[in-house]
This record gives sequence, structure tokens and C-alpha cells, in this order.
Amino acid sequence: MAKFFCAEASRQADEDMIGSGTPYLTYILIECPTPWAFEAFESPAVPQNLRDLVQAVQQAALPIRFLLIASQQRKLTPKTKLLIYQQETQPFVGGYRRLEWTIDRIEQVAEVVKRYLNGEDLSSDKPSIERSAEQSQNIQDILVCTHGMHDQCCAKYGLPFYRQAITAISDLKLNTTRVWKASHFGGHRFAPTAITLPDGRYYGALNDQIFRTILTHTGDIQALRSVYRGWGILPTPLQVLERELMMKYRWDWFNNKLSYQILEQSHHQEWIRTELSFEQPDGTIYTYGAELVQDSAQTLFLKGSCNATKVAKFIKYGVSQLQLRSVKPVYLSA
Repeated sequence: MAKFFCAEASRQADEDMIGSGTPYLTYILIECPTPWAFEAFESPAVPQNLRDLVQAVQQAALPIRFLLIASQQRKLTPKTKLLIYQQETQPFVGGYRRLEWTIDRIEQVAEVVKRYLNGEDLSSDKPSIERSAEQSQNIQDILVCTHGMHDQCCAKYGLPFYRQAITAISDLKLNTTRVWKASHFGGHRFAPTAITLPDGRYYGALNDQIFRTILTHTGDIQALRSVYRGWGILPTPLQVLERELMMKYRWDWFNNKLSYQILEQSHHQEWIRTELSFEQPDGTIYTYGAELVQDSAQTLFLKGSCNATKVAKFIKYGVSQLQLRSVKPVYLSA
């Protein structure tokens, strides 16, 4: 009997992956050597105090995602990178603000994160939790899921792509772009899958050519239609609307900041009326209205992972009644 791979099943079904970028307010990324266990924070290298913190945050259902990360280079020091990406504040959001520390030992990470989540100022802490010198706002971190213990597709497709990503970044001389192996962040069936930070966009079914297009923001924007999972600053149903506007405004779209509101929706979200506004770099604000409707033709029943015993329903939305509602020029935007 042939081995089942969820990513192959998704591709054979021609699944549209838009609307699968899980939204979070905060990403907490902790450098930790592999191998990682099925549940990443049960890995031997993860201290108990960090496991307890992650469990407490999960039980509180906070919009925070903890991930383990690792680089290609073998760690020769016990020092640990801690990266926190915090979503920008409203009304218009363009991504996340990065904070970065180099910490003496991974056992100290939980206390630093607790203090951060409690709103403490960590800027003047002692050297053992020294802020990293790499505070350039131009740094881009790309997370590639390679968590094969969680799902075999993330090893089969994620690991080779991770190596391709390193080569692409080197070839393009993107000195402020870093690529990391990452623990599971959803969407096994779209492997190889990635998150780009600080913008917080999700991609899947990546290959070398399309990855270089994403890195350089060049080429045909339509190429992203089949690999774009969605922008993690938006609720998942609204991500299909954002993709439509991306296709319309092409690469300039990536310079915009967004705001949205849901005006009305049915009880089971069969339809959603929404407005999405975006602010261009010059301050001009455009507002679009649309209705998002569950698309039964695109909705699929698939196994969501290689280990799944049952199929799950994956609801897809279509965009209707899209129209430009208003344009507020820069001199009226203040």
C-alpha cells in the first residue's frame, strides 16, 4: 500500500490554500537545537519552565504563537536567540515589530518572555539577557517548517526547500534576510510552507523560482495566487479579499497597511459583509467593500495531515460585490 502524503493529496485535489494563514498578535521564536519531538515543546532540550509557560498561554487561549527555530549552522555555544514579533497597533497594520535578545541559556528564556508579556521594560537588563546588536529594522526572518516528527511532509518537502532557500538568499546577496528551520505552524498539506516576518504572510507549495519572486518582489504577481496562504494580520475568511486586492495592485500592495471591519455576517459565517481599508505610503487611504461567500465548489474534504484518520472539511470563500467605496487623499488623511 502506497504511503499517504497529505501534501500530495492537497495538490491532486487542486486545493486553493488561501485563508489558511493563522492570525496571531505575537510570535515568540526560541532558538533550540533539533531534533524536536512531535509536540515541539516536549523536546528534550526544552526546559520545564518554558513548557509550563507555553501551556499556560495555550490554556488562556491568548493569540500568541510559540515556535522553536534553528539555523543550518551547528550551535557551538549555549547562548540562545529569542525573537519576539509583536503586531503593530491599529488602526492601520502593516506587520510586526521585532525585538531580539541573545540569552546565556535557554533556561532563562521563560522568565524573559514572562516579563515581556507582563509589559516590563527589558531594555536595560544585565548582559545575561542582553538585547541583540542586530536591531536593524531591515532584517527579514523567514520560517520554513521542517518539523518532520510532527508531519512527514514537512521533512519530505520542507527540508529540501529550506536548503534551497539558503542558496537563494546567498545568490541574491540578501544580507539582512535570515532563514530558519521552524517547528509546526499549521498547514502540513501545503508543504513546503513558510512565514515571512516582519510582514507575517504565509506561503505554501514553494519552490526555488517562486521563492526568488517573493524575495525580490519582481515578476508576475499572478504567480503568487497558487502559493499564497494569507496574511496573518487578518481573520482567515478576509484573507481571500486581501489576495484579490494584491492581484489588482501588484507588488506595490506590499507597501500598504491595512484596517478592516466586519459589517454583518450570517450565523454560521456562510456570508460576511466587510470593509477593508488600506493606507498607501503617501498617506492616501482607499476603502473597499465586499461580500465573502462560502464557495461550495471550492470547499474540500481532505485529510489535514499525514497522520489524520478522518477527512476534515476545509471551507473556502469567494469574493463578490467588490467595489471601491472611497478614496481619502493624503491631505485629508490627518
